[in-house]
Amino acid sequence: MTTSAAAIENNSFVLLQLGKRRFGLPAAIVTELAPPVKLHVFPHETPMVVGVIMRRGRIIPVYDVTPVLAGKKLPDRRFYLVASRKIDGQDELGAIPVDGECELVNAELFPSPEDSPKYVAGVLSIGEETIEVLDFEKLVSTRVAAPGTAGALSQSEAGPIA
Repeated sequence: MTTSAAAIENNSFVLLQLGKRRFGLPAAIVTELAPPVKLHVFPHETPMVVGVIMRRGRIIPVYDVTPVLAGKKLPDRRFYLVASRKIDGQDELGAIPVDGECELVNAELFPSPEDSPKYVAGVLSIGEETIEVLDFEKLVSTRVAAPGTAGALSQSEAGPIA
């Protein structure tokens, strides 16, 4: 089941704040909002992975998605939103650092505009706010510029890693 299909099935989403914008993830893929734990950092070349956390006896990669979503690295967050994704047909967990301000909502998922990045599965309309719902698998596979360069690629340039 794709992220969009899971979201449409139950219309339940977890909203998270990054910078001044809110984003959504289908609640069906979110497993928990993990409390502050030690981030283990080690040398590697995996795009967007800033380290790993240990949760319930499992090693979970932590993805810093803020350069893609907010255009810059944001201050350290304290909590981790843990979600599942498919890798080679298997469910794997990954985490996004958040400030702990998450909200569960029920809303109708609308198609994303044609010019939306590939990692946007659709949009929610809540009050006067339009919130992008993220395709977690595509988001954590998005290319970003290397540290010390001009920053993240523009949304039109960002795409899955080949």
